[in-house]
Amino acid sequence: MTAAFMDLVDATIVNIAIPSIERDLGASFGAIQWITAGYALAFAAGLITGGRLGDIYGRKRLFLLGTAGFTLASALCGFAASPEMLVASRLLQGAAAAMMVPQVLSIIHVTFPAHERGKVFGMFGAIIGLGAVSGPLLGALLTQWNIAGLEWRPIFLINLPVGIAGLLLGRKFITESKAPKALRLDIVGVLLVTLALLMLIYPLTRGRELDWPLWGHLCMAGSLVVFAALVSYEKYKVRKDGSPLIELSLFKVKSFAAGIAVQLTFGVVMGIFFLVWTLYMQIGLGWSPLKAGLTGVPFSIAVSTAAGMSVQKLVPRFGRKVLQAGALTMVAGVLLYMAMAGRYGTSIDPWQMIPPLVVMGLGMGLIVAPLTDAVLSEVPREHAGSASGLVNTTGQMGMALGLGLVSVVFFGVIDEERLAKAPAEVGAAFTDAFQNALGWAGAVLAVIFLVMFALPAKPKQHVEGAEDGDDAVEMPTDAVVEKEPVLTR
Repeated sequence: MTAAFMDLVDATIVNIAIPSIERDLGASFGAIQWITAGYALAFAAGLITGGRLGDIYGRKRLFLLGTAGFTLASALCGFAASPEMLVASRLLQGAAAAMMVPQVLSIIHVTFPAHERGKVFGMFGAIIGLGAVSGPLLGALLTQWNIAGLEWRPIFLINLPVGIAGLLLGRKFITESKAPKALRLDIVGVLLVTLALLMLIYPLTRGRELDWPLWGHLCMAGSLVVFAALVSYEKYKVRKDGSPLIELSLFKVKSFAAGIAVQLTFGVVMGIFFLVWTLYMQIGLGWSPLKAGLTGVPFSIAVSTAAGMSVQKLVPRFGRKVLQAGALTMVAGVLLYMAMAGRYGTSIDPWQMIPPLVVMGLGMGLIVAPLTDAVLSEVPREHAGSASGLVNTTGQMGMALGLGLVSVVFFGVIDEERLAKAPAEVGAAFTDAFQNALGWAGAVLAVIFLVMFALPAKPKQHVEGAEDGDDAVEMPTDAVVEKEPVLTR
């Protein structure tokens, strides 16, 4: 949980400090883009490989290596003396996160018995909600406080004590586990999946700034060809030695395939909402980073509360209806937010945003934790790392698609030339664009609601937990480890 929180905060904390970094290091616009995009690219490209490495060499070992690398890279970011050093350090940080993050879900999946997993995934969902909004708030506070005259640097240096704590706790408490049969790293698969993801995500990440060049469209279209080649090669690899990078058999598991589809489309919503929300408050309404960050606190609390309740109390009783209720609740929150933004315009106050944010947060909390639970519920334990990497990668791809769509659903309705001549109209223009983007987010959420019908009516692990719950409750952790031959000391 410590590592998951550290990654989620780091992914969002940097945006707030960009103006300070630009002033202090004299960074160019291109360098600023790479400071934010470099992390996302390295992270997304390495997730599937990082998950598989955990299956092969040990999930605890990869977790500790990734956490150590992430902590070291954070120190290098904090002490960066030039834009080039900061960009290189961010790339290293993203690569280390790709080793660390997939192990979080796979360690949970193989360590806890079925009846306990729901509680843990509920905690994981709460951490997601907390990290999603606390990143910008923490970034605003640390930058504004200017601790010891370090300006933006504490946003990276704060990872040092957290990372060291994660290393010490992980080394003491996490039990090592790996796939029961000897697997080998699929080098060709690694190269193909990395190339395919870079060809898709890089143009999406930088498309708007580069005015959507032709090569970007060709690159994204070409990524589909590379993905097809990857699937073909992975089938061959299964026949050859049974040690592929991606276990294609996972997609024959209905809950996993449907969950991945939901994960992708939900990532699109998150990619759209969080960026346009920040732009709306800070540029459209002219709010300070701290004011905007504090406005998000009710949302974070609502997500954490609903996530904790959903898996532990609601899903065992109502199954996938909980996730569908979450999608509909988010749609209701989106519609309420559109109405509030339209009614109050640029004079809207933070307290007037609380009702729609709380409704949206409750809906998101009902989705994030049960979704992870549902996707991994019927995955064989020996493929936990590969499945976890796919889950995280799909979410990142969805986020990238959502960020790419921001240029269409948000900036596409803003007349930048007109605003350059009439700055006083910026607030009204951004409010209209925000409402338009919310409308698209609501439409995607409606699609998610329909896709959720493909999820199992009730997650399998809750049925299993009811059957063997008595034995598992009485057994200490070591006994559970001995009971499960997949886990190795």
